[in-house]
Amino acid sequence: MEIEFDNYSVAPIHHKDAWRLCDFVVSNSERLKDYFPNTLKANLTPTLAELFVDQKVKEFQNNEEYLFIVKENTNRTIIALVYLKELQKMPQQAEFAYCVSYRYERQGLTTKIISKLSDWAFTDAGLDTLQIIVHKDNIASIKVAEKNSFVFKKTLEREHRVSNGDWVDMELYERYAS
Repeated sequence: MEIEFDNYSVAPIHHKDAWRLCDFVVSNSERLKDYFPNTLKANLTPTLAELFVDQKVKEFQNNEEYLFIVKENTNRTIIALVYLKELQKMPQQAEFAYCVSYRYERQGLTTKIISKLSDWAFTDAGLDTLQIIVHKDNIASIKVAEKNSFVFKKTLEREHRVSNGDWVDMELYERYAS
């Protein structure tokens, strides 16, 4: 399965992605530290990245968690990661979590990626409910949710702990299969 649009491709994580994933994580470490700390820690070296990728490939194959890699097609650089996670909490429900390289932000790519993967999640993965959980100050991510027909549901108090140890409230957005 691979989705292509413009000069980009979205595909499930693959064993060959480990080195590029390490490069992505290291070059975007400041962006990842608060909301993707486990991904950051697990990919700081190529060896760690290989172990991480092996685990995520298995989880994808077992329908436990889906991790997609977004690449720029010309040089095959990883420009974004998109998780569909929390698949076991509620039947037919999952949460999107995504991060885009600082070099590719503010270009509308995340909106397109979430659109394509929402279609895949409803059609191919058989999900009924998709969620995006975002901090209220992350205006770009709120716009991604809204442009993809996700609707604000509620504030989740003390939902996430950031790198300095503080608990922050997060906003829950949901979209349902038509």
